[in-house]
Amino acid sequence: MSMEPTLHHLAVPGPRAAHGEPRRIAWWEWNATGAAHPSHVVVCVHGLSRQARDFDVLARALAPHAAVVCVDVAGRGQSDWLDDPMAYQIPTYVNDLAVLLAHLRQRHAQATGTAEPYALRIDWVGTSMGGLIGMALASQPAMGLHRLVLNDVGPVIEPASLERIARYLGQQPVYPSEQAAADALWEVSSAFGPHTPEQWLALTRPMLRPVAGGWTLHYDPAIAVPFRALLEAQRAAQAADPVAAAQARSAAQQAGEAGLWAMYDAITCPTLLLRGAESDLLSRATAVAMTQRGPRARLVEFAGVGHAPTLVQEDQVWVVRDFLLAP
Repeated sequence: MSMEPTLHHLAVPGPRAAHGEPRRIAWWEWNATGAAHPSHVVVCVHGLSRQARDFDVLARALAPHAAVVCVDVAGRGQSDWLDDPMAYQIPTYVNDLAVLLAHLRQRHAQATGTAEPYALRIDWVGTSMGGLIGMALASQPAMGLHRLVLNDVGPVIEPASLERIARYLGQQPVYPSEQAAADALWEVSSAFGPHTPEQWLALTRPMLRPVAGGWTLHYDPAIAVPFRALLEAQRAAQAADPVAAAQARSAAQQAGEAGLWAMYDAITCPTLLLRGAESDLLSRATAVAMTQRGPRARLVEFAGVGHAPTLVQEDQVWVVRDFLLAP
């Protein structure tokens, strides 16, 4: 039984890769169950500027009990970069992951000889952006998600968090060493909560790729293009006519949140909601509301943590493990 992951790639339709080539997404698969094709798979999807190896600690805890599939979303990690920067948006990611879920089910059916489309149980763990993708998929009964873990995200995203993210997203500094990169990344990631130096360095290494002169971040800096375009349009409107801009932004925000709430309310599978008690992205009011409607998520908060829990600390790992492995 291996406790190290295997890297896979899958061709996906939709937006092309850089230079117009056919595109692939990558995922790391952990399986220490002793079965070549276990009937339980946990799919883990990271946040906006992160990558699949964020879930190594959680995957090791789950791998003796279920296969764990940790995905590099388009433009991150080992997945191809997109030719069109404006395609770096949630609909692209949802479509990609729907293709992956269908692939996992087909692979299991072929290996086991079963014709039952939902013989493979698929659970979902999504951090921030990965949680939004999971909400979109879980709201569709045909996706057949069995259990859902939302890590510090919900239908309402606080504007202050978007401004914070905009300050660093897409920056591609070159670091002379992995340790220098770890130190720099900690400056924008301290909200993750306490980590030992060893834990933080382990989280940092997969965030880097070698370049001339040292190391830079693993992702396509163009993932920031649609994110910044939205914020810049809002700022321009605010400068031109503050009153009208505020009214338009309020109306658009309400419409967007209504759509996300409708999506959340359509979810019927058991749902666990994790929240950093100091989170600036998911307010406590939104988290409490999520326990009272839709799937009526079970809420667990972690003191001393902001956005978002890294699922490295033992208490965080065991909350998720116990939820996903419950009968």
